[in-house]
Amino acid sequence: MGKMREEMDREVPLETKIDDLYRLIADIDIAMLTTRRPDGMLVTRPMGTQKQQPVADFWFVTDAGTEKVDELTADPHVSLAYINSKTFEWVSVSGTVRVSRDRETIRKLYSDSWKLWFPDEGGDRDGGPDDPRFALLLVDAVSVVYGKRNKSKPHALIEIARTLVSRE
Repeated sequence: MGKMREEMDREVPLETKIDDLYRLIADIDIAMLTTRRPDGMLVTRPMGTQKQQPVADFWFVTDAGTEKVDELTADPHVSLAYINSKTFEWVSVSGTVRVSRDRETIRKLYSDSWKLWFPDEGGDRDGGPDDPRFALLLVDAVSVVYGKRNKSKPHALIEIARTLVSRE
């Protein structure tokens, strides 16, 4: 069965797989991004899910001066976790990240919603498209694991409860 599954996966274009993943995370506003600190410890942070763009498989906007940018410069391996608490569907992405400070790309992808995380501090630090605090985290997926709902939520809850009671 595993070999047949691998053959089926090879037949599906990567763009289709990424489109399917974006459908799974469509109602999830926040991703949990895990990075590795220089001392080897893992750190997980919430990141605002951005709309699908051809710039990367997944991408986020961040403050260029944060520790996570330093961590990603030292080790570009990341993990993204998404869960939809209404459907119990989830996505786990392992990949590598490129940090981009390219002003043209930032202006192209800019959204007014970024002002929620980047309040006006005066001058060019106004949360607008030319704010120098912006950096992009461009994630290239290497491995993806996900769970899709194939049963109703109450049915899934009954199965979870039954599993806990029977310890199976």
